[in-house]
Amino acid sequence: MAKATWNGVVLAESDNCIIVEENHYFPPDSVNHEHLVPSDLRSTCPWKGEAHYYDVIVGTDVKKDAAWHYPVPKPAARQIERHVAFWKGVEIQP
Repeated sequence: MAKATWNGVVLAESDNCIIVEENHYFPPDSVNHEHLVPSDLRSTCPWKGEAHYYDVIVGTDVKKDAAWHYPVPKPAARQIERHVAFWKGVEIQP
């Protein structure tokens, strides 16, 4: 079971992650959304589409733009629609 943690808190945990470009994309229902706050950051991948980011918050600690998802991915990435991936120090245990 893959697990995403930061500051001792489990942010997501699932047996059904999809791995794309070495990133674990967690299904929406496996993510503890109470620790995610939408950010204004956007980026574009040529084959996945526009990524929307979240700030990760645990207590008073904020990890800016440390999670992202594709709300409306391009057809080639449809399998990761609304799945959440993490980076910037969020630990992923495969």
